[in-house]
This record gives sequence, structure tokens and C-alpha cells, in this order.
Amino acid sequence: MKLTIIRLENFSEQDYLDLAKIWPEYPADSLRVDESHRIYAARFNDRLLGAVRVTLRGTEGAMDSLRVREVTRRRGVGHYLIEETIRDNPSITDWWVMDIGVEDYKVMNAFMQTLGFDAQQDGWLKRLS
Repeated sequence: MKLTIIRLENFSEQDYLDLAKIWPEYPADSLRVDESHRIYAARFNDRLLGAVRVTLRGTEGAMDSLRVREVTRRRGVGHYLIEETIRDNPSITDWWVMDIGVEDYKVMNAFMQTLGFDAQQDGWLKRLS
């Protein structure tokens, strides 16, 4: 089965179980979504491998809690997740990725710079226009 990036709008029981593995710090009732607050996830074989929380405001988008399950890291899942999240929101010209929940800042910094983000205090910024 192919890796796909999805915007979660309705959560299955399996989604909640998978998200608990990705984000053990977030209880299921905190995973509410609407037009301004979104969750994008990487799905493979009916399981979520990674996820990112997104907040949209005007032409600005903020991502936080980007995490890929440890067993699937370093295989392009996070890269694909960020690219597809940006692609799914073409009206957003400024993207901010907060360093909330970053497990290894040095690794994350290299990863974000590979994606074209510039290091800032408390995160990374990418301007598209």
C-alpha cells in the first residue's frame, strides 16, 4: 500500500490509538479540528505513522508537534508530510514550524533547513512568495 498524507477530519478508533503512539502527551479529547485547526497525518497500511498539528490564520500557517513514529523515521515520511500539508493549503504564504515537542533540536534543525525553512528563535520560517 502507498504512503498517503491525509487531513484528519473524522477520527476512527484506530486513528486515536495511532495518534496516542505518536503524541502520548495529547489526550484524545484535545484533538479537535475545524477549518483553522487541522491535523495532517501520514497513513500506511491503515496506520498513522506521523502527524502534525496546523493552525491557519489569514495567509499564515503554523505547524507544531511534528512527529514521526520512531520505527519509521529517516524514510521520508516527515518530508512528505510537510510538503503535502503546504500543498494542501495554497493560500498560505508564510509557514512557521514551532519547536514544540522537538526531541532532538540538532536533527530537526537540519531536517527543516533541508525543506527550505530558516531557523528562527523558537522554530523555523518559510516564506513562499
